Amino acid sequence: MLIRPAAEADWPQIWPFLWLIVAAGETYTVDRDIDEETARAWWMRPDARVFVAVAQGRVVGSAKLTRNFDGPASSVANASFLVDPGFAGRGVGRALGEHVLVAAKEAGFRAMQFNAVVETNVTAVTLWLGLGFQILATIPDAFDHPKHGPVGLHVMYRKL
Repeated sequence: MLIRPAAEADWPQIWPFLWLIVAAGETYTVDRDIDEETARAWWMRPDARVFVAVAQGRVVGSAKLTRNFDGPASSVANASFLVDPGFAGRGVGRALGEHVLVAAKEAGFRAMQFNAVVETNVTAVTLWLGLGFQILATIPDAFDHPKHGPVGLHVMYRKL
């Protein structure tokens, strides 16, 4: 698997699985009916570093690295991750996570914070804990899950 900076030409391969993930409503705090133009502006935003994971000649995952805060707290990074559901369980998320952690440290960030990891997203929670993150707090009933009803959102943190 190759991980590289995303190019504008990658968007047509990212959009289908981004849409599937967001429309499912189980992991992202984004409107489930997001349109492509809004999604592209959100994911490919110019102030973020966007990466893609390529396997079997196609984009199978993507990650977005940005500042979590501005001003005096701008040394804290934030990141978001997408894995094509057809490639789940093949290490794409872990590879992207490891890559983004290195990229964040090289960019001068001192820490990374995830603001909203859905507590029922066991795959992501397990991955982030395994990569050295800790759960700082859980906001109870903050996320309306389509299958489980109101569930918590974890705030997760890792020093870089």
